[in-house]
Amino acid sequence: MLAKPIAADTGWSLGWVVGRLSIGLLAAGLVAPRVGRTIDAKGGRPVLVASSVLLATGLATLALAHSLPVYLMAWLVMGVGMGSGLYDAGFATLGRLYGKDARRAITTLTLWGGFASTVCWPLSAWLVENFGWRGACAAYAAIHVLVSLPLHGFVVPGIGSVRSGSTASGTKPEPSSPPPLTETRRIRAFALLATVLTLGAVTASMIGVHLLTFLQARGLGLAAAVALGALIGPSQVGARIVEMAFGPLPPRSASTC
Repeated sequence: MLAKPIAADTGWSLGWVVGRLSIGLLAAGLVAPRVGRTIDAKGGRPVLVASSVLLATGLATLALAHSLPVYLMAWLVMGVGMGSGLYDAGFATLGRLYGKDARRAITTLTLWGGFASTVCWPLSAWLVENFGWRGACAAYAAIHVLVSLPLHGFVVPGIGSVRSGSTASGTKPEPSSPPPLTETRRIRAFALLATVLTLGAVTASMIGVHLLTFLQARGLGLAAAVALGALIGPSQVGARIVEMAFGPLPPRSASTC
């Protein structure tokens, strides 16, 4: 959405402009282990608060960038913010809060997150058309400060405020957990999961970065390309509604958390 306006305004090659996402994803991957350990030890609220600050800082720096090194540095900062504030950190936060009862909360989060492209692609197109790509980056930085930061700071529960997996007196206890995997099977499971997640992330990233460009290359105008691309969100939401409606129900304690 912003790649062509950035390249046209700055004169930087489109490859460098688009390649910035790889830098951000690399930074996100590098900080992910530390983020997970911090969420496990202190809960997700401080991590999510930090992510809002980092993403706002990166976007503000991006809006002010007039050289390629500053532009790439802004994406490094945003990458750290992405690693500590997107789905992975959100899922880990819910898992830390609700334990085995987190399934419905995670599904609900992805349900709302499915509308991200539906809302943000048209919004980005409107912002770029009316305020330029720098104004669009500044607007998103303001959203992180004025909306995301208060939500993370005051709405996300602390780790001591939610009790998960507890059973009321007289209720039947939950079945015991399965035995842990052996070292060999754990390594195999981790490798398989890492491969599946990596392939999924590559596919999603390619679609997010190149879909509008591909559609415009086929002769569609920007408005039509954005409209078609925005259909990804409702499609994801529809799939998640089906999953919530027909998937296995969580333990009863999840509905009382």
